[in-house]
Amino acid sequence: MFNLLSKRYLYFAISLIIILPGLIVIAIWGLPLSIDFTGGSMLELKFTEAVAPAPSDIILLYQGAGVVDAQVTTTSSGEYIIRSSFIDEDKRIELVNAMADKFGVEPTVLSYDSVGPTIGQEVTNRAGLAIAVAAIAVILFITFSFRGIAHSLRYGVCAILAMLHDVLIVISVSAIGGHFFSWQIDSLFLTALLTVIGFSVQDKIVVFDRIRENSAIYRRLPFEVLVNHSIVQTLQRSINTQLMTSEFMLLAMALFGGVTLREFSLILLIGLLMGTYSSLFIAAPSLVIWENQEWKNWFKGKGKTVQA
Repeated sequence: MFNLLSKRYLYFAISLIIILPGLIVIAIWGLPLSIDFTGGSMLELKFTEAVAPAPSDIILLYQGAGVVDAQVTTTSSGEYIIRSSFIDEDKRIELVNAMADKFGVEPTVLSYDSVGPTIGQEVTNRAGLAIAVAAIAVILFITFSFRGIAHSLRYGVCAILAMLHDVLIVISVSAIGGHFFSWQIDSLFLTALLTVIGFSVQDKIVVFDRIRENSAIYRRLPFEVLVNHSIVQTLQRSINTQLMTSEFMLLAMALFGGVTLREFSLILLIGLLMGTYSSLFIAAPSLVIWENQEWKNWFKGKGKTVQA
């Protein structure tokens, strides 16, 4: 017998422990936005093994060319990633030639990307709009699909609250990764985030649908007991499905997919894992809290004991 709902506030506390450090990092250092959102240029170079210039020397070259905000990151394989405000193709050629003159060898340009500030702002606005539209669509869809049971709107609202929980987890982890491991929130991150939202909503609908089915079968059960029973019924299926279809593949990509795919794979891995977690331990318990109106009695004892 599993009394999962009796620990619902513990589940909320676990989520806060994960989210709060990321929010603190964001408050102090901000989000590690890439040029996709802020606008700017990114130049990735590689020198020969005999030449390894100091990042400060490259920054001085940029400053000499009138670019005063350059930031240089080196990778374990000896590559240099230089981020700065927007520079055009002529300026890039000028900077590469200056490096060749100063260091005695012309670096190999591995990649070069530039995004104007207007385009960066447009990407940011569209990213926020996409998440907002997805949230509204989910509420409307779930409310309509669950119209046959009482308080169908609650299911849509709780699904969105749990989805926002997943988004905050992903953003918090990315903020921590950005500060300590030089991660960047770029267009690939947005792809991962929208994928997490899609899978997250799907998981929640599966759990809520089981609650709806059991509502017709166990009419006399208290709502908390019914929800607990529904969670237990979907627990094994949700975990096994997520592990077999997503998590093992993403773990392999993170371990063996190379630097380019590692950040994307880790974000998806964490996001999908938390999507399953929130479906079982955030969304469904939120329904019970709403049904019991527990906010009126939060500091006056424990909730009811249930069995499944």
